[in-house]
Amino acid sequence: MTLPFFVYGTLRPGEVNHGLFLRGRTRSEEPGRLADAVLYAGPGYPYAVEEPGGGMVSGELVTARPEAYEELLAELDRLEEYVPGDPRSLYERVERKVVRAADGVAVRAWVYVAAPAVATRLRARGRTIEGGDWRTPT
Repeated sequence: MTLPFFVYGTLRPGEVNHGLFLRGRTRSEEPGRLADAVLYAGPGYPYAVEEPGGGMVSGELVTARPEAYEELLAELDRLEEYVPGDPRSLYERVERKVVRAADGVAVRAWVYVAAPAVATRLRARGRTIEGGDWRTPT
């Protein structure tokens, strides 16, 4: 399934991993918001933790160029330390609706959210980023 990616941390435009992984491989990048999620500070990068009725996470919807999609998907899975079915994964890649800021339309996108063990730890001892925007933590 070819979906855009919703990025909210180091893959956002202007951040270090955007240049390393996304520059020149995207067709579009536009602001968006993920509902029902809380953003937590990590060691140099954030984690979105799903929370029904929770907050909103700000980021960008990134649509990859078709010819770059498969390779980019594999590279992002490695970057996010996501291995399907592996309980040691830091993140899980899930399909969620993300609202485009420009027109309010909800689109399906891949989102890397904190894996269950990480999410449990963050809920117990993590530091939330109020407002849900990693670039403007409080």
